[in-house]
Amino acid sequence: MIWKFWRKPTFFIEPASEGDLQALADIHAAGFSETWDEDAIAGLAASRGMICLVARPDSAREEPAAFVLVRNSGEEAEIITIAVAPQWRGCGAGRALMDHVVRHLQAERAQKLFLEVNEQNRAALALYKALGFRQVGTRKGYYKSNASKAAGASNALVMELSLA
Repeated sequence: MIWKFWRKPTFFIEPASEGDLQALADIHAAGFSETWDEDAIAGLAASRGMICLVARPDSAREEPAAFVLVRNSGEEAEIITIAVAPQWRGCGAGRALMDHVVRHLQAERAQKLFLEVNEQNRAALALYKALGFRQVGTRKGYYKSNASKAAGASNALVMELSLA
């Protein structure tokens, strides 16, 4: 994309709409081997305590570049999923969403934010560490490989961010 040579885009963060569901399913499918369709995302987004946000590049009229599903249960919150469209990776969409989520949860008085990340996802790990997350656990063999069955599975790292 040409923006990589000139400037990084800014992102408009807003709640996802019903019209975004297909784009969110496509973004999720591009990033995960176990994908969620429109109905699954809609069901999760409608769940109690759930927040579904999208990041749109520069304008609310554009398709989402990324989205996040967060469950807030009072003192603790959890990132259920966060995904960035391939063409928008590395340009700050994930960071914009995470910054917004952290500010929102702090305003809601949540104390801790948890997430799970594939140990092989270096970009996500770098982002989470830059935000102050720390590893608090490991789920062995959690992520199944979509490349081949011979590749096996990789671990999920459980990470926590103190919001207090």
